[in-house]
Parts: sequence; structure tokens; C-alpha cells
Amino acid sequence: MKTNENKNTRRNFLKQSGVIAVGTALTGFLKPDRISPIQAADKTNDDEPIRTLTIDFNFNQDGSVAKPGRWADADPKEHAKWYFDLGCNTIKVPVVSVNGYAWYKSSVTPEQPGLKHDFLTEIVRLGHQKNKKVMGTFCLGDNVRWEREYHDFCYKKGLQRIPFTKLYLNYLCASIEEALKKTDIDGFMLDWFHNPGGGKSPLPPLQWLPCEEEMYQELMEEKFPGKEKMTAEIELVFRRKAIERVWQQIKTTAKQIKPNCFIWLSSYDIKSLEYEGISLLKEIDYLQSEYVDIQGMQEVRQRIGLQTKQIICTANAKDQQSFLELVADAVKHKIGTNDFARADDNSMKPPIAHYLAKPIDNFKASDFHIAVLARVYTHLPLNYVNADNK
Repeated sequence: MKTNENKNTRRNFLKQSGVIAVGTALTGFLKPDRISPIQAADKTNDDEPIRTLTIDFNFNQDGSVAKPGRWADADPKEHAKWYFDLGCNTIKVPVVSVNGYAWYKSSVTPEQPGLKHDFLTEIVRLGHQKNKKVMGTFCLGDNVRWEREYHDFCYKKGLQRIPFTKLYLNYLCASIEEALKKTDIDGFMLDWFHNPGGGKSPLPPLQWLPCEEEMYQELMEEKFPGKEKMTAEIELVFRRKAIERVWQQIKTTAKQIKPNCFIWLSSYDIKSLEYEGISLLKEIDYLQSEYVDIQGMQEVRQRIGLQTKQIICTANAKDQQSFLELVADAVKHKIGTNDFARADDNSMKPPIAHYLAKPIDNFKASDFHIAVLARVYTHLPLNYVNADNK
């Protein structure tokens, strides 16, 4: 009976313009004080759940990959202030975008053409002044520049096109090592960490490029038997061994350079068959789910390490009510939250004051998410409106 009552309460979240009921549901889990995001630094505690939202430099508003140099004039001071005002305790920005170019002065990866500022390095400096963690991101499965320069080592279509060859892995780890040393990031997120076509079941057959045949001999310790003898079972073993090798080299590289750095896995499907039986989920510092609810995250708890902290990506909520429920559940269960919004033409989103000046139901799509999180992250009730912009 109690469960039904809870469900009925949650269905009423959007009543009264989506404000009062949701605010009441969240208020019980939030601190009663109202802390301005512009006040004194919010010391980030390692036990405190991640609170962040990323202005995404990977894609344009229409979903296409941003060309090299897009937003190269981004001002780190403006971006850092935006994250501070939002109330983030962690700032997450790309080390290398999907287009394959870096956001800092790199000698391993070409920087974004026309990069005006040493963007990532400056964000780290500003974030640390406010005691915020600053995390970088690497997109493992796609790198347009790499795919163009090493086209014989990549699939031609689909997402996650890059097989994890030694050539690619050595480049990736060199980039991680340099970023940790040069920018002083506190850690990094591994996005699209899948073999070609991976990420969710059912897993498609591999193409078995010549470079994959070489990988087979390295990982399986036997001669490649030929495509005609490949089975789904053999391919699954190969996929897992490939991911395990990548993980071990990344972990070793990062922890040798910065033993206390945090490594964050973003998983499209935590229950992906590719992840079963390998050490990744047991050893990762942060595990982010992109497509699962809180109940699903609790179910996967037994499959991850005791030290692993969970994060849910609220960006993929199917509608506003689902988003509000995810945020409420995340706060209640002390699970981290991460969201993202694609950058506007000026590389930014409107100032946080814009999102606090109107009720949350005045906003749509990612702007609705920002308006809600601007209140949740700064301990304000969801019906808070600062019409005077004070």
C-alpha cells in the first residue's frame, strides 16, 4: 500500500506548474539553508556525490560533430564562473573532443585550431581556487582526426569505430599522461569505452580488419583462425580481453603519474556483456549510467567495487517528470548527478541568473534541466524565483 502511495505522489510531481509538489519532494533531502553559488568556496568532499553539468563541446546543436576550432575562443573565466554559479562541486570539460583536437596546449594531440586560451589548464586553475574537482573527458571509441589519419585501423561507419590496437592505445595513454602532467586535472572520464559497435546488446559481429587479426594473436595467444571460424562466443571473449587490456594500461599510466587521480567510466549499458568478467567495474573510481534508473543502479551495486561511487546521467530522462524523479531519487540515495547541454554559438549557455529569474516550467529541454539543477545544486527550493536578479 505504501508503494502505491509513493507512486501516486510521484505522478503528481508536475502538478501546480511542476513546482510545488516537486519542491516538496526534494526539500526533505536538501539542506534547509539557501547558499548562494557566488558565496565562499564550496569545499568538495570526496564523500560528497558529484554535482555537475557539462556544456558539451563535442557536438553542434543539430547533433553533428563540431568542426575543429569550433568555440576555440571560449573564455575559461566565463565558463568557470558559469559552473560556480550553477553550484557544481565538479567541473567536467573535454581533454580531447570527438573531432580529435585538444583543449589545452598539447604536444601529443593537435590543439583546437585557433585556441585562444589554454582552456583546460585555466579551468583547472580557477576550479582549484574554489576547491572544485576538475575532470577531463576522453572519447575512446571515436576520434575523427585519428580515423582520418589511420583509416586502415578504423571501421568506416557507425559509432565506436576504433579498434583498441596497440597503436591507438599508446597514443591514448600518451595523451592521458600529458594531460595529467600539464593541466593538473583531478581525473578524467572515459566515454564510449567499447569495442566497435559495442555499448549495448546485442553486440554486432566484428569486421576483423587486419589490425584486429593482429590484436587477436596478441590477446588470445594463438593464430587468427579466419573469419569463417568466428563465433559470437569467441568474439565476446576477444572483446572482453581487448577492454581489459585498455583498462589496465590506462589505469597504470594514470595512477603512476597521479596516484590519487579519479577515473570515471560513462557506460551506455552497465550490464553490457563486454564488461562481464573483467576488472573494470570493480576498479573504476566513478561509474556513470546513461540509460538506467535508480533501481537499476542499485541492482548493479554488487557488480562494482566497494570504492566505486555511482553517478547517473540525468540528460537522457525521457521527459520532465522522469527527470525530476531521477534528481529526487539521486539526492535521496546520495548518488551523483551529471547532465549536459550543447553549447550555443558563443560557446556558453545563458547566465545562471537567467534560469533563476523565471519558474522552472518556463523552460524546455536542456534549459529545463539547467533551471532545476541550478536550484538543487545551490540548495534552493524548486519554486524559487529571483525576478529582480539580485
